[in-house]
Amino acid sequence: MSENRYRVTGMTCGHCVASVTEEVSKAPGVDQVEVDLAGGTVLVRGGELDDIAIRAAVAEAGYTVSEPAAA
Repeated sequence: MSENRYRVTGMTCGHCVASVTEEVSKAPGVDQVEVDLAGGTVLVRGGELDDIAIRAAVAEAGYTVSEPAAA
């Protein structure tokens, strides 16, 4: 199982968390999404994760993803 952590800017509330979780969950290979609102990170676990699709899903939710955060 692969695991990627991303820094996401613009999240401020529970609705933000729900939006990011919903969109990222739709990306190919994603099995689990954990959003840390206070830390501004999103942890994604799954099979073969598609980095481009995950970044696009965060953008679709209305937020900005930076380079993967340190694990």
